[in-house]
Amino acid sequence: MKRIAKLILTGFLLGGLVVALSSCASNSAEGEELQNQTITVQRGDLTVDVTAVGNLALSRTENLAFDLFYQEGTVAEVLVEEGDTVEKGQVLARLDISEWADELSTLEDDVTTAERQLAAKQRDLIQADINLRNARTSLEKTNTTYDLVDYKVAQADVRDAEENLEDTLLIWSKYGEGTPGYYSYAAVVRQAQSRLDTAKDKLDDMISGFGTDDVEIKRLQVELAEGKLEDARMAITDAEKSLADAREALAEAKAKSPVITAPFAGFITKINVEGGDDVMTGTVAVQLADPEKFEADIMVSELDILQVRIGGTAWVTVDAMQGLRLPATVTHISPTATIQSGVVNYKVKVELESLDAVVQERQQAMQEQSEEMMRQRQERMPMMFPADFQLREGLTVTVSIIIDNKTGVLLVPNTAIGTQGRQTFVRVLDADGTVEQRTIQTGITDYQSTEVTDGLSEGEQVVVPQGTATTTTTQQQRQGGMFIPGMGRVR
Repeated sequence: MKRIAKLILTGFLLGGLVVALSSCASNSAEGEELQNQTITVQRGDLTVDVTAVGNLALSRTENLAFDLFYQEGTVAEVLVEEGDTVEKGQVLARLDISEWADELSTLEDDVTTAERQLAAKQRDLIQADINLRNARTSLEKTNTTYDLVDYKVAQADVRDAEENLEDTLLIWSKYGEGTPGYYSYAAVVRQAQSRLDTAKDKLDDMISGFGTDDVEIKRLQVELAEGKLEDARMAITDAEKSLADAREALAEAKAKSPVITAPFAGFITKINVEGGDDVMTGTVAVQLADPEKFEADIMVSELDILQVRIGGTAWVTVDAMQGLRLPATVTHISPTATIQSGVVNYKVKVELESLDAVVQERQQAMQEQSEEMMRQRQERMPMMFPADFQLREGLTVTVSIIIDNKTGVLLVPNTAIGTQGRQTFVRVLDADGTVEQRTIQTGITDYQSTEVTDGLSEGEQVVVPQGTATTTTTQQQRQGGMFIPGMGRVR
């Protein structure tokens, strides 16, 4: 009996084991089938970006100070408080203008004096011109026996003959006495002397018959009048410059208004003075910020920083308002690294576009673009702004800097891609139901999809393993971080 019982028990155990193994095999096959699915290769848009979190900060602030006449002044009153909203040109603070008024009065007197001096010099110029005309007329009347032009020509001939004689004597002096050249050049000297004598005789003949001294006096009077006229002209130039300097000083004084005005519309972030305070030149009295200008600083890893460029496009998502994406531009990349706990990052600054500009772009798109282009634009800016929406300093934002962007390219999920050595492959489901491992060429990739540039055609089916990762995967993510099938980019 015992032996029969043992045989029966052994039979039950073997039967249970066979059933269990059969069940496991069945479950394994079903699990493998469930773990795999097929995806149709389609075309789409792909954007590669670098994403990090930061906080909004005001990007346009201005420190306003009084532009003083002297090194020190007194504040009369401050007309705003911290947090006040102001318009462009609004007066924010005033100085005590008692000293200001005295200085303006002095400068205005300087301008008046310079104007009077210029007028006097202009009268002197007119008189000098009259005196020159009279002197020339007197000289012409004194010499009634020759023409004034001929007289001047004769004078010029005498001067030329004198210069010629001087040059000839200089050359003659270079020949040694007793040399052949010395005696032969003596004839040239005599000719030059004869020319001078002839010119002088002609001039003497022209002025003979009247007092030579009288003519010379009149001639000197003309020359003196010409000199005074030139002096008068130079005095006019000097007086005009003095007047221009005085007017410029007055204009600069008036430009240094005893008030501080807002250079742009904004709100007051800080006030450093109050009425009665003595201030020095350059002391900041009020700080003004533009509520429409914001920026954000983020930290970008050393793996991604080489792909970031000044002027690059970025999008800023405000965490407090889901779905709101604002366009921005990369404005600064730190040349030095920030290293913490061995991790190397670089500070990058992006500046947001004005909300008004974004709204205007939306309105223009609605008016000018086709329905499809409008749809694409709405995908990039999917949310309209509430009427009372306002950005605030300190809000947490997520910044995405666009590294690369392609449209209409073949896409496959990252989890469908594997590698063997230097080759990248996918598993393609053929029409007969067989699975083919096919080598492909890839382009850019993001967290979910990868561009296929060669090896696949639109409409083909690729196998996507589900649950566990494929056995042959490596770093597939080109744009920073590591790609792991089923997980995307790991930073």
